[in-house]
Amino acid sequence: MNKLRIGIIGTGGIARKHAQALLAIPEVELVAGADIVPDKARAFLDSFDLPQAAAFNSHQDLLKLDLDAVSVCTYNSTHKECVVDALAAGCHVLCEKPMSITLSEAVAMRQAEQASGKILSIGFQPRYDINTQKVKSIISGGDLGKIYYIQTGGGRRRGIPGRTFINKEQAGVGALADIGCYALDFALNSIGYPRPLTVSAYASNYFGTNPKYYPLADQFQVDDFSAAFIRLEGDIVLDFRMSWAMHMDTTGDFLFLGTDAGLKVRQPHMKWWGGAWDGPIGEIFYMHDQFGVPTETPVPLAENQGADLFQKKVQAFVDAVITNGPAPIPTSQIIYNQAIIDGIIRSSSEKKEVTIEIPEL
Repeated sequence: MNKLRIGIIGTGGIARKHAQALLAIPEVELVAGADIVPDKARAFLDSFDLPQAAAFNSHQDLLKLDLDAVSVCTYNSTHKECVVDALAAGCHVLCEKPMSITLSEAVAMRQAEQASGKILSIGFQPRYDINTQKVKSIISGGDLGKIYYIQTGGGRRRGIPGRTFINKEQAGVGALADIGCYALDFALNSIGYPRPLTVSAYASNYFGTNPKYYPLADQFQVDDFSAAFIRLEGDIVLDFRMSWAMHMDTTGDFLFLGTDAGLKVRQPHMKWWGGAWDGPIGEIFYMHDQFGVPTETPVPLAENQGADLFQKKVQAFVDAVITNGPAPIPTSQIIYNQAIIDGIIRSSSEKKEVTIEIPEL
C-alpha cells in the first residue's frame, strides 16, 4: 500500500510532537509543513532531516498538494479556518485542542466535516490513558447508579505559559481552553457526553496581569482562572474550576457522585506545574457502603503499555484514515465541550447565567 501523505499546518512547539509521532508510523510520509512565519516551516522540516518535504508560508498553498491528511497545530483562533479549508481540499484532519474558540466556529467545522465526507478528530490524548478509560468503564458499568453531580478539580499553582497562549487575538481564551478543555473532556466523556444546557461562570486574570507573579504581565490578555456551574441534560450538574496560577495546590479532586456509589479521582502530585488532567491519573477511590458502613476502596491503577499517550492519539487517527473508520475523538462529542467553553466566556463576560443552544447537525 502507498504511504499516507500528511502535512502539518503550523510548525510551533506542539507540531514537533505531531511530527515525531507521524515519523514513527511506517504507513506515513510527512511531505509538507506550513507556517505564516517566513522560513519557519523550512527550518522545522530540516530539523527532522526532511529535505524533500515542501515548506510553505500559508496553509492554502500546502493544501494544493496531493495530501491524504493534515495535522492542524496553529493557534486557537485559526483552527476553524485551517480545518475548514483542509476538509474542503479533501484532507482528513487531526486538529489540536481546543476545537475552536466559539461555538459558531465549532459548528462551521462540523458542517465542513459532514460536507466533505472526511474525518475530523480533535486532539485529546488523555483518553488513551488506561486509568482514564477505567474510570469511564466503572461509570458506564452502572456501579455508581445515576450520576447527578461531577466536580472537576486540578489546576496549576504556578504554570502560566507564554507566547501565543496569552494573546487574546491568537489564543482567544486562556487557561479555560488550554487545560480546562481537558477537564471538561474527562468529565463529559466519562458519562457519555450529555448535552450542556446552561452555564453560570466566573473568570479572572489576577496573576497573569501582575508582574509580581508573571514577567510578561503587560502582555497578558486572557483568563488565568475560571469556574462554572454547568447544567447538563439528564439532571446532571458539573462544577468546573481550572487555573494557570493560584495560591493553592489544587482546586480539588475530580468527584463523580452517584446514587449508589461515588468515585474520587486524584491527579499525580506535580507541585507547581500540572494538575490539568492532560496526563496520567494519580489515585482512584471507590466510595460506597459495605454492609451498611461507608467504605473507601482504592481502585488499583494499571500501567500504560507501549507508546506514550500522544503517540497513541496520532496512531488512532492514522488507523482511522487507513481503515476509513470513524474519527477517534469525534466532533459530535467535542462540539459539546466547545459549547461549554463558549458559554463560560459569555457568562463570565455578561456576569449572568446563559443558555447553551447547539443547532442540530
